[in-house]
Amino acid sequence: MENSRRELHSQNLKEFFKDIGENPERDGLLKTPSRVISALEFLTSGYQEDVGSVLKSALFDVDYQDMVIVRDIEIYSLCEHHMLPFYGKCHVGYIPRGKVVGLSKLPRVVDIFARRLQVQERLTHQISEAIHKHMNPLGVGVVIEAYHLCMMMRGVGKQNSCTMTSSMLGAFQELETRSEFLSLIRAPKP
Repeated sequence: MENSRRELHSQNLKEFFKDIGENPERDGLLKTPSRVISALEFLTSGYQEDVGSVLKSALFDVDYQDMVIVRDIEIYSLCEHHMLPFYGKCHVGYIPRGKVVGLSKLPRVVDIFARRLQVQERLTHQISEAIHKHMNPLGVGVVIEAYHLCMMMRGVGKQNSCTMTSSMLGAFQELETRSEFLSLIRAPKP
C-alpha cells in the first residue's frame, strides 16, 4: 500500500480511537494504527493471489481415480459483516481425472479464499469451484466447520456454536461418494 494511503488510514484509526474515548497518543497505542493496517493487509492478502496459478503449478499426470483428501486444514478468516474473525477446519477431497495436485496446494487454495472478507458459505463454494475449474477432477467435496466470533463475542453470545457448510460437485453429488467422503473426514486420525 502506498505511503499516502497508509498515512490516511492511520489518521482515520487515530480518530476512531478518539471517538471511542481512547487517547491515540498514549504509549500503548502509538504504533497500533500501523499494526492494524499491516494485520489487515495480511488478513486480506488473498485478493492479490491467483488460485489458477497455484493449482496449475503443481499438476502431475498420475493414473489414480480414487478419492484424495486433505482434512483438518486450519482456516482463519474475517466475517465481512463485522470484520471479526471466524476460524475452524476445512476438509477438501477430490477424485482425480488423470492428474493430481501437490498436496500443499490445497491448503494454499483454502488460505487464498480465507484471506478475504468472507461469509463461510461463499468460502466453501469458492474453494470447491476453484478446484473443479482448474483441475477438472471427477468430483470435489469441501466441508468447513467454523466458530464465528461475531456470534461468540457479541450479538447472541453463543460460545459453543459451530457452523458447518459443504459444497459437493461432480461425483461428490452422488450419495455413495458423498457418504464415503463424510465418513473419511470423521474417521479417527492414525
